Amino acid sequence: MSEIKQKSIEVFLDELASRQATPGGGSAAAVMGAQSAALTSMVCNLTIGKPKYAEVEAEMKDLLKQSETLREQLTAMIKADVEVFDRLMAAYGLAKTTETEKSARSTQIQAILKQATIVPLECAKACSQAIKLSRIAADKGNVNVVSDAGVAVMAAYSGLKSAALNVYINAGSIKDKKFADDKLTELENILNKADIETEEIYQIVKAKL
Repeated sequence: MSEIKQKSIEVFLDELASRQATPGGGSAAAVMGAQSAALTSMVCNLTIGKPKYAEVEAEMKDLLKQSETLREQLTAMIKADVEVFDRLMAAYGLAKTTETEKSARSTQIQAILKQATIVPLECAKACSQAIKLSRIAADKGNVNVVSDAGVAVMAAYSGLKSAALNVYINAGSIKDKKFADDKLTELENILNKADIETEEIYQIVKAKL
C-alpha cells in the first residue's frame, strides 16, 4: 500500500470520506499545516530573484529553507497519525477475558494513548511554527502574492485548532493525569499565542490588498 503522501488529492479525499477510520482528522490537520508551509514557500519563490525585493532576498532564502523543512515534517505527520490510530484500535481489540489479559490490554492502551496525544501535539507545534513563518512572508514577501501568505496563516491556524481536538480527545482517556495535564497546558500555551498572532497576520495581509 502506497503512502498517503504519494497518492493523488482525489484518492486521499475519497479515503477521508470513506467508512475507514484512517486517514481521519489528524491526517487532515497535518495536510492543512503542510499546505501552509507550501504556500509560504511559494511566496518566497516568487520574491527571490526580483530586483524590487533584493534587500530581503537573503531573508527570503532562509525562510524558504525553513518552510520547506517544515513542509516535510508536516507531510510525515500524515502517516504518523494513521499509524498511531491504527495501533490504538488494535490495542482496543486485544483479548480481555482473564484479569491478566485485561491488565495487559489496559497497559498497552494507555501507552499508545500517550503517543496518540503526542503526535497531534507535535502537529500543533508545527502548525504554530507555520503561522510564524507566514508572518515573514506577509511582511516582506512579494506583495503580488500577499494573499497567499494570508491563506498560509489561515491553513496553519486551521491545522493547529484541528490537531488540538485530537490532543483533547486522547488526553481525556489517559489515566496518568500529570502527563495529560502537562500536555494540555503545553497545548493551551500554543493556542493562546496563535489566536492573537493569526489575527494580526490576517490584518497585515488584508491591509496590503
